[in-house]
Amino acid sequence: MADPRWLEVSLVVDGELAEAVSDVIARFATNGVVVESAVTYNEEEDEGTPVGPVRVYGYLPVDERLEENRQRLSEALWYLGRIQPLPEASYAPVMDEDWMSSWKQHYHPIPIGRRLLVLPAWIEQEDPRRVAVRIDPSMAFGTGTHPTTQLCLELIEEYTRPEMELIDVGCGSGILSIAALKLGARHALAVDIDTQAVRSTRENAAANQVLERVESGIGSVAEVLAGQFSIRQAPLVLANILAPVIVRLFEAGLADLLAPGSESVMVLSGILDTQAGRVEEAALQHGLVVSDRRQQLDWVALAVKRKA
Repeated sequence: MADPRWLEVSLVVDGELAEAVSDVIARFATNGVVVESAVTYNEEEDEGTPVGPVRVYGYLPVDERLEENRQRLSEALWYLGRIQPLPEASYAPVMDEDWMSSWKQHYHPIPIGRRLLVLPAWIEQEDPRRVAVRIDPSMAFGTGTHPTTQLCLELIEEYTRPEMELIDVGCGSGILSIAALKLGARHALAVDIDTQAVRSTRENAAANQVLERVESGIGSVAEVLAGQFSIRQAPLVLANILAPVIVRLFEAGLADLLAPGSESVMVLSGILDTQAGRVEEAALQHGLVVSDRRQQLDWVALAVKRKA
């Protein structure tokens, strides 16, 4: 029997500890960390809150640094446990093929709409009829598995035109900008207030061979309107954030990012169905009307255009 290639480390913790434990494991499990939990949604700025026990796990490569990494990980968890008690971590050897199988249970190719395919970075594309968008799931911020992202991608497929420019506010992993570029857009301005999101956007853009067409930086609506980037308006504007944030961004000038013209479209997502009315009202107050509405489970995405 072949030697194991990976050592799985896992802990079952309360939901409030999941992020801290994930951060610790991620320092040593370079291929990412999985968090398994039930999820509930509230009415405010929340994309999903873990409820009940949460299993957090990742994989350490079995190499010459395994014992050192395991010792350092154990020490880091011990120090974290001094702040709030943690259960003992469990370790289990995993064969290479089992490791790949475990990841594939969580991240697999996701066909979206008529043409798109969200593809985990390590999986080869097997359907040449679809446009593959490669995303590293370990980077979070938008991996294609959440309904809000899928709804946005459907609308992007609908409204992207060849050689157009676009602005992506709150770009996360960059998945939306990358999809539009691979569907024929010429240039994407992708901004976020999180430095990790900007870094992830650039790395994912490079993996998809579109880095030279992505302009990414720290900022939001105010910075774009102030001229801190190469464009201030675009015929396609994307904001997959959360409904209360979208409403606030309208007050900050979100509608002004949309270029004049009847073909210009703004795609808004991250909206619970109970919050859609607030977003539609905010859009209407700023001269935009809903032209397309998509829903998946409790989540809604809107395409809005300037009033005729």
